[in-house]
Amino acid sequence: MSPITVVEGRRLSLTRLEKVLYPETGTTKGEMLHYVTTTAGAILPHLHDRPVSFLRFPDGPDGQRFFTKNVPPGTPSWVKTSEVPRKSADHGRQVVLQDVSSLVWAANLVVELHVPQWTVDAPGTADRLVLDLDPGEPATIVECCAAARWLHDRLAADGLHVYAKTSGSKGLHLIVPVEPTPSDDTTAYAKTLAVEAAAALPELVVHKMKKELRPGKVFLDFSQNSAAKTTAAPYTLRARRTPTVSTPVTWDEVTACTEPGQLSFLFGEIAGRLARHGDLLGPLLNLNRARPLPKAAR
Repeated sequence: MSPITVVEGRRLSLTRLEKVLYPETGTTKGEMLHYVTTTAGAILPHLHDRPVSFLRFPDGPDGQRFFTKNVPPGTPSWVKTSEVPRKSADHGRQVVLQDVSSLVWAANLVVELHVPQWTVDAPGTADRLVLDLDPGEPATIVECCAAARWLHDRLAADGLHVYAKTSGSKGLHLIVPVEPTPSDDTTAYAKTLAVEAAAALPELVVHKMKKELRPGKVFLDFSQNSAAKTTAAPYTLRARRTPTVSTPVTWDEVTACTEPGQLSFLFGEIAGRLARHGDLLGPLLNLNRARPLPKAAR
């Protein structure tokens, strides 16, 4: 019989808590749920009012993985859902994780959390811009950080604030709070930046997705600004070989990155980082940090 726990007054059945999800580290589902519960104060603000897509990996990263945007069967009635526009159909419904009990319910499904750059009350209108820096082997996070430093200065020249987090996989995400802007416009501006970066750093950056162009370079993916795309949420666990987390980092850490393993953080390290730094992406939630895109980009 599955143990029952009460979270915020709601009864949850938590399943298979002793199951090892990450064999390399012996990390169990129960430990993963503990991480999500104790980190909820940092996770939830970045999910607030955003429809969540799930990458599910119930048997760990070596098992079956499947991506879903639809509300899962059996979702409790108290979990908020919202109708959102879809390209493939007129509308669909997705989960919106607004509280700890809903977050723990979702975590019990064993998921990565992915969100768009817009909220449910303004679908297709972005309040942030994302650049995904993805290294092609043998390039690593070191090359991503070198490209990120150039992009930081370029974005600052346009009067924009920029924050960084690891993808939790191989690369780096740069996030820029912007005044509400149509997703097509943020995508166009992000593409302009990617093209400029590839021209300025031809030995380091590519902006085209062709695989033959990517070995040894950083692919600057601007497409996640599309209204239909999503990005791994801050602090989400990833379905990787070890329980890595998409972790906010300081610009000092980005600047000092000289070794491939430097900016890889496991879930057990996040509490200490939050204690030292607080939420480094907290400024994304401050409307005063949002800036308009340059007029030429709109």
